Amino acid sequence: MTANYAYPDVLVSTDWVKENLGKSNIKLVEIDVDTKAYDAGHIPGAVGFNWQTQLQDQVRRDIISKEAFEKLVGAAGISPNDTVVVYGDNNNWFAAYGFWLFKIYGHQDLRLMNGGRVKWLNEPDKTLTTDKPNVIPVEYKASGLNIDLRAMVPLVFEASKGAWNLVDVRSPDEFTGKVIAPPGMSETAQRGGHIPNAKSIPWSTAVAPDGTFKPAEELRSIYIDQRGVDPKKQTIAYCRIGERSSHTWFVLKYLLGLENVRNYDGSWTEYGNLVGAPIEKA
Repeated sequence: MTANYAYPDVLVSTDWVKENLGKSNIKLVEIDVDTKAYDAGHIPGAVGFNWQTQLQDQVRRDIISKEAFEKLVGAAGISPNDTVVVYGDNNNWFAAYGFWLFKIYGHQDLRLMNGGRVKWLNEPDKTLTTDKPNVIPVEYKASGLNIDLRAMVPLVFEASKGAWNLVDVRSPDEFTGKVIAPPGMSETAQRGGHIPNAKSIPWSTAVAPDGTFKPAEELRSIYIDQRGVDPKKQTIAYCRIGERSSHTWFVLKYLLGLENVRNYDGSWTEYGNLVGAPIEKA
């Protein structure tokens, strides 16, 4: 299970989750783009978070505030001392974003279920329920604000000069500017292409066919040996709206152990709309 990862404890298997169902200090959170999948069936005991409406500020484009995070998490019955296990659809894109957000606000014991919702669904001994858990709200106080996990535009401009690793995790067609967004996606930008000096390493290169992460040796070969990510440099990952890049942020920081990795959650929908921002299309 550990596959020689730098921080193996952040990953748990579907079997581990099944074996620990019902334990009072282990809280399951399904995080999807919305709650349609959760409402259709989820892991017993899991609460559901809506990425669009609960993890995003609804007035300005931003993550939810510390106060809103505390209110959301406390209402879900989660205390700062609990072990929180996140999982979700789309190969854990939004669950990885949730993991990133929990870490920004300082939650200590946090895990990601390897393979996400799809792997659980594909295993015959795993069950789903439509019953909502009986949650007892608690007071949750975030321990702090770790802004070193997040990249904002001024830092992205600085990184584009070449001193940082810039990892574009979108599809090759998005990277070259052939398309601005995947088919059917509403969030878009005025220009296609990529940030200067970014390396194209699609998020999907990190996962096996069953949605679980590849072993560390394979990941190291992909990111460092083949694509030239320098472990000695600081790193920023980005995509289109910040969820796929959260997945790669998790890979680089926790599975490969790169020391300074940030997620640029503004990503292409911000950068591709900036007046005067340099763009490459090759």
